[in-house]
Amino acid sequence: MEMEKIGEWAFIIGVIIAVIAGALYTYLGAFGQWVPLILVILGIIVGLLNIKDKETTPFLVASIALLATGAISTFREIDTAIDGLGLVLSGIFGNIALFVAPAAVIVAIVAIYKLSVKA
Repeated sequence: MEMEKIGEWAFIIGVIIAVIAGALYTYLGAFGQWVPLILVILGIIVGLLNIKDKETTPFLVASIALLATGAISTFREIDTAIDGLGLVLSGIFGNIALFVAPAAVIVAIVAIYKLSVKA
């Protein structure tokens, strides 16, 4: 399998795991403890294999938006309207942030390295 395909599958699987684990966190049991590690590993793979030079800036901007959204705890305020929905949304976006953060770190480090080598 090509490295590019591995990166694509890592992204798809990471998003699916983030959404499902965020939505069903109370039902995961012992597997729930492994979700953060799995998301971080998949995020590292995505950061190493998927993002090309011309995609660096858009990826990092999108990462900042996702990480900021994942850090917002106001999703729980939605629970006042629909019980449990805010907690589920908070879990989903928190997992997506956990998945995106390692990829953003890898891409940022590579970008900084390439800028420093040119100097």
